[in-house]
Amino acid sequence: MSILDRRHLYLCVGHRDDLTTFLPAVLRGGVDIVQLREKVLDAESQMADAKVMVPICRDFGVPFIMNDSPELAIAVGADGVHVGQEDASVAHCRALLGHDAIVGLSTHSTTEFDDALNQSATYFSAGPISPTPTKPGRAGTGVNYAVASQARSDRPVFVTGGVTAENVADLVAAGLRYFVVVRALTEANDPESAARRIRVELDQALSAMPVEPT
Repeated sequence: MSILDRRHLYLCVGHRDDLTTFLPAVLRGGVDIVQLREKVLDAESQMADAKVMVPICRDFGVPFIMNDSPELAIAVGADGVHVGQEDASVAHCRALLGHDAIVGLSTHSTTEFDDALNQSATYFSAGPISPTPTKPGRAGTGVNYAVASQARSDRPVFVTGGVTAENVADLVAAGLRYFVVVRALTEANDPESAARRIRVELDQALSAMPVEPT
């Protein structure tokens, strides 16, 4: 069993001036993994944000993940790192962070996923299932790619791209179990309520699914 098997709602968030209030709000709402995904600011600024976020995540018992850099993950005391196809390799991350660290790997095609299954990542991401401004220039992969990836995987496959309270139940019914949320929370007027609504829809959908044999 993966350390993340029972964690289903993953927030990716960049720099915000209100992290001290936003982050506790979405964690109260039901987010159970957090990644600092900041593609613009320098390492020093990312470390400053992480130093705000890490103790909040610790208080809620939620893993905190750094994006792209295993070195920054070590520096801020993160629980792990998430890397893309062109970032540091999973093997490099594992060598730096150790066996118990969380290491995530993005995939966007069947070929990438085939290769990912042979690596020591803790989890994978699949998508974006629909185009999203958080990944400019990348076409949507469609739901079928994510469903097929999860069906083949012995580890969690987190779906990215346009997950909302309105579609999460349908995605669960299609065979998906793990979800990354960005804009549905980062652009919400009431982040706690928005997170709770997704969480309720997600948990109800998961509880309605047949129990998988162990």
